[in-house]
Amino acid sequence: MARVLVPLAEGCEELEAVTIIDLLRRAGIEVVTAGLEPGPVKASRGVVLVPDTTLDAVQGEDFDMVVLPGGGPGTERLAQDGRVRGILRRHAERGRWTAAICAAPKVLAEAGLLEGRRATSYPGCLDAATVPGLRYEEAPVVRDGKVVTSRGPGTAMDFALELIELLEGRAKREEVEAALQRPAAAPAA
Repeated sequence: MARVLVPLAEGCEELEAVTIIDLLRRAGIEVVTAGLEPGPVKASRGVVLVPDTTLDAVQGEDFDMVVLPGGGPGTERLAQDGRVRGILRRHAERGRWTAAICAAPKVLAEAGLLEGRRATSYPGCLDAATVPGLRYEEAPVVRDGKVVTSRGPGTAMDFALELIELLEGRAKREEVEAALQRPAAAPAA
């Protein structure tokens, strides 16, 4: 079974966080939510999320993927956290998946993971002029190597389904998507 880490920071976008967590769990993927600090996390629209654990508690653990929900204030907190950058870099060095949606691809860029890659984000959150070799796209979900990025709350379901397909295969994605009563979409470019 695949294992995914979803760090949660105050001010994260709850629609993205909950969609990612929910859909991956529907696929039978073990999702570990980790707060940057102990206790509940107040998301951008006031929804309170209760992480499974803290980031400190899972620092040395092994995951198949790290997924960052966006939201402006949450992204800033993720970007300022050296533990998050360290986890992202270790995963990339080990050939593991890293993924981010909305404003959070900025965190991947600051960790050096978007150099020379195709990526997307919420408009204005990534600047190709400041990331060497970045090829910015406006697609809902963009995969380049072991890095997956997405645009924002409206693309959260497409993003989560793409992550399911990468971790568990096309059949599992289609199974989860069918149960949602959602028409199947074409795979990301």
